[in-house]
Amino acid sequence: MSTPHSSSTTSPPQIPQSLTLAPTGSSASPSSSSASGMRDAAEDDSDSAPSQMSEDDPGGGGDRWEPDLRGGNGGGGRWAPPDQVLENVLESVLEFLTAARDRNAASLVCRSWYRAEAQTRRELFIGNCYAVSPRRAVERFGGVRAVVLKGKPRFADFSLVPYGWGAYVSPWVAALGPAYLRLERICLKRMTVTDDDLALVAKSFPLFRELSLVCCDGFSTLGLAVIAERCRHLRVLDLIEDYVEDEEDELVDWISKFPESNTSLESLVFDCVSVPFNFEALEALVAHSPALRRLRVNHHVSVEQLRRLMARAPQLTHLGTGAFRSEAGPGGALSVSELATSFAASRSLVCLSGFREVNPEYLPAIYPACAKLISLNFSFASLSADELKPVIRNCINLRTFWVLDTVGDEGLGAVAETCSDLRELRVFPLDATEDSEGSVSDVGLQAISEGCRKLESILYFCQRMTNAAVIAMSKNCPNLVVFRLCIMGRHRPDRITGKPMDDGFGAIVKNCKKLTRLSVSGLLTDTAFEYIGKYGKLIKTLSVAFAGNSDMSLQYVFEGCTKLQKLEVRDSPFGDKGLLSGMNYFYNMRFLWMNSCRLTMRGCKDVAQQMQNLVVEVIKDHSDDEGEADTVDKLYLYRSLAGPRHDAPPFVNIL
Repeated sequence: MSTPHSSSTTSPPQIPQSLTLAPTGSSASPSSSSASGMRDAAEDDSDSAPSQMSEDDPGGGGDRWEPDLRGGNGGGGRWAPPDQVLENVLESVLEFLTAARDRNAASLVCRSWYRAEAQTRRELFIGNCYAVSPRRAVERFGGVRAVVLKGKPRFADFSLVPYGWGAYVSPWVAALGPAYLRLERICLKRMTVTDDDLALVAKSFPLFRELSLVCCDGFSTLGLAVIAERCRHLRVLDLIEDYVEDEEDELVDWISKFPESNTSLESLVFDCVSVPFNFEALEALVAHSPALRRLRVNHHVSVEQLRRLMARAPQLTHLGTGAFRSEAGPGGALSVSELATSFAASRSLVCLSGFREVNPEYLPAIYPACAKLISLNFSFASLSADELKPVIRNCINLRTFWVLDTVGDEGLGAVAETCSDLRELRVFPLDATEDSEGSVSDVGLQAISEGCRKLESILYFCQRMTNAAVIAMSKNCPNLVVFRLCIMGRHRPDRITGKPMDDGFGAIVKNCKKLTRLSVSGLLTDTAFEYIGKYGKLIKTLSVAFAGNSDMSLQYVFEGCTKLQKLEVRDSPFGDKGLLSGMNYFYNMRFLWMNSCRLTMRGCKDVAQQMQNLVVEVIKDHSDDEGEADTVDKLYLYRSLAGPRHDAPPFVNIL
């Protein structure tokens, strides 16, 4: 992440890569994810270049003659300070510089470039809300139009971060309001957002257009109603994997708060809002939103209601179907052919999701749309291979596919036979417990590697795997950027040979030269981590579960993975020695998370004492635990320009 710095008469401070406030493009917004924490495992971050800022005063004192280029008469001119001339030119040029790495590099050149870059930055990405204070951010960047802000560690998706840990957006909204009156977009991920926060957003930003809340909690339909009613220019309201805290007797009819006249709405996503809503108000809203392209509804929408919405918005490109079952009794249910007619009329559809309570009998209705689909999400649909195969064989242009493991190896084989252009695959478990049977294995993985050779990203939950299948994927899919293999049982070896999975993961980091994100699991020894350190030179995010056999594993990673920014470790035999081996590397990382390892309080205190600019949080498993135990349940380590936070709950000990 990148962090703001304030200007001074001396050289701006040296800031490591992990704290560079980087602008984000469209890809920085978190992409759609499904309902469970595992479905949100993807996190698309704009990791930025280092932002060490140093400069010398421009040489030569005095002023410079600037000719009058405005058409004045004879020799007229004016004296202009040289810094001002340079900054005017720079600001004009930097307006066209959008890449995070380019802007960060520009800010390093000298003081003038530093100031000009800050004034022209329009999008602000902050990967850890505690890495910099809101005040410092708004003081440096004065012209921001969009803010992307992340809070809790990613393992919060797996219920490993206790409730009430923090990541409150309130201080940020309070600071952004007075500073950025022209702010148009806010994207929050894993943050606690209250109804009062949403009300302040609606009040503070008269030009506000886009709100995306991903894996957030703390708000209710009351806050949504305020946004819908007061943000009259709203184009995007995306609620993805949020926990909306509503009691049945406290529900607010938030959909009806949108304007009754034509709206500017382009995207409305609320499939995670589990409470009922006013369908007639939604139908009217869709009819009054001619620019609407993305609509994802919750499980309270039946196929009969879905058909009515599709008739109102034939221009949709992204559709979340809701329940995908009928609510009518026998004889009154919508026929498959009637629903198929609606899908045939929706000629712009390229992305389908939903299917939250799917009746497989209705699946043939989507056949007319399948050939044009580039994204299909079945991660809520418990389908068998026989139910999947007729659908997937029509999806010849699919690039992104999410599915439950209930389709088995046979279903994945059908995907491999049809989807040769597939770029992203995620296979989620129906039962995520360690002792579950699991329906997919190395057989399905190998089939995918042979049929989908353009694959760039894979997330694969299973219980059984072999080195041979992983090696085959490394050879058949050399363009992999993301490889996340989650063998859910602890310390599972190669199911055929009984050997550790070292060779498989070694082949991945050796043959996949573009790899930046890796998740490892299964029976792994230090040898696997030696491979990772030796060949994983581009890895930025590494997740480790139930793996390794000594502290040397961490040492190999710290010393070898020179671009590492995020390291997540759980249930692995790493102790203080492994932790201390990263002392020379922590400043260049965004964070380190370790839980259920072999850390002691003494080792964590050693890090805190020797690295004053790091925040070292020791988190107890239970908020009612008293005293200071010698063993550490959870460690969260990150760099912060703001120092230790002031909102830590009692179960968090900041060393």
